[in-house]
Amino acid sequence: MENQSNFIKTIIENDLHSGKHTEIVTRFPPEPNGFLHIGHARAIITDFELAKIFGGYTNLRYDDTNPEKEDDVYVRAIAQDIRWLGYEPKNIFFASDYFDEMYHRAMILIKKGLAYVDFQSAEIISSSRGDVTTPGVNSPYRETTIDENLAWFEKMKNGGFKEGECVLRAKIDMASPNMNMRDPVIYRIVYAEHHRQGKKWVIYPMYDFAHPLEDAIEGVTHSLCSLEFEDHRPLYDWFVKETEMPKQPRQIEFGRLNIENTVLSKRFLRALVEEGKVKGWDDPRMPTLSGMRRRGYTPEAIRSFILSTGLSKINSTVGVDMLESAVRNDLSDKAKRVMAVIDPLKVTITNYPEGQGEYFEEDFHKDHPEYGSRKIPFSRNIYIEKEDFALEKPNKKFKRLYLGGEVRLFYAYFIQAIDVKYNDQGDIIEVLATYDPKTRSGSGFDERKPNGTIHFVEATQGVPAQFNIYKPMLNEDESLDLMDRFNKDSLSIKHGFVEQAISKTKVQDKYQFMRMGYYATDDDSTANHLVFNETVPLKTSYK
Repeated sequence: MENQSNFIKTIIENDLHSGKHTEIVTRFPPEPNGFLHIGHARAIITDFELAKIFGGYTNLRYDDTNPEKEDDVYVRAIAQDIRWLGYEPKNIFFASDYFDEMYHRAMILIKKGLAYVDFQSAEIISSSRGDVTTPGVNSPYRETTIDENLAWFEKMKNGGFKEGECVLRAKIDMASPNMNMRDPVIYRIVYAEHHRQGKKWVIYPMYDFAHPLEDAIEGVTHSLCSLEFEDHRPLYDWFVKETEMPKQPRQIEFGRLNIENTVLSKRFLRALVEEGKVKGWDDPRMPTLSGMRRRGYTPEAIRSFILSTGLSKINSTVGVDMLESAVRNDLSDKAKRVMAVIDPLKVTITNYPEGQGEYFEEDFHKDHPEYGSRKIPFSRNIYIEKEDFALEKPNKKFKRLYLGGEVRLFYAYFIQAIDVKYNDQGDIIEVLATYDPKTRSGSGFDERKPNGTIHFVEATQGVPAQFNIYKPMLNEDESLDLMDRFNKDSLSIKHGFVEQAISKTKVQDKYQFMRMGYYATDDDSTANHLVFNETVPLKTSYK
């Protein structure tokens, strides 16, 4: 972002040049009612990177004004995700830290005749606000006295009214063309225990009231938010001014980043978790940052992806291939190359001596010798992918093994399929083959051209492993309800083998399984039960 130009960067530069600000302060303000997703990554990266460019800082502030949906589980997960992305907030604040101050500022509005307690039902208040062509209708409580409103608001605070019996509204303009300015509700009664404040409060500020005050209290200079808050900006400024906050932050909106066939809605994601369609917020199918981390995405790849999309004043949508490309580019250098057979088919090399074997020494990554090397075992019995064998060559593009055909095994020899064995159901369960000892890898043998090169795992030393393969979580039928679009086949589980060299893999270790894709060791993987998540397939599939 430092070398990129964008409209917010220009605004900040002008503010510094004019002397309006001497230090830049931004904030990331999530509500702790769910886990962060890839859409939040744009806001996080924008907030932190812009502040860093200008030598400023960024606060993490939890907007915890809705006790019915918030939880410390989310508080911890949000902080973990931000740090995983590579950012450290200067301060960690909570909106609930400012409840006393917000109450005091609401009292200022009442004393100025700019707020009143309304006893109408939520339905009546909503219907009386009018629409874009019809002005709202004044509440019958709009002209009550300041003393009455002060007493009622105090009674609200002390639990003297039932939940939903009344609210505090700002008195602005019921005929404003901006619906947000038509006497918005700024406090409501909620009898729920707060995750930090316990039962101290029974009145809670609405987001539109709380957010600008939080920014002003913290000295935020540039309050960056997504485009849907553009129409809320006049209200944001009105609250800062009329509550007489000493510091005045500036709200700036930018476009959301959407990804094709990906729903970035915490409400929807929460429903998937609560209905058990996924295994949790960190399910690798989820577009949450914790799900992407578990799947094997790297923070560097996500930052690269977000920065490559730029920053604009309009919402934008990109294909998932752009995100996957960023992941491949990052993992290409970081991931060790090893062989894994995900859907195994046994091959017996009939002319290889029984009871014997050998090893081939190979680097984990040809461009990074510092990653070390491993010994690859080879013997009479190996596993190959089922899809790497056909009874007959189906077409010219089929560069794999078939009866009578010959292929090269990575790092080893040429083998030729000569026969197959079937089970009682008529499925092929074993391929019989021969090898040519003159064709050992590195020997320079070039008398014949094999029908492609395939990978393998030696049967006696291969380590059993589970492979989680992912497809899009949603099908593409947008006419269906979101929950009905959930793809029940978005996860398939395979059981195969990996090289002995990675038998001691650790959680989040990254690999390129040759010809298959990039994989990461799952959080639930153990020494006795290896589990790998498919991160992204290779760009060019061998199939």
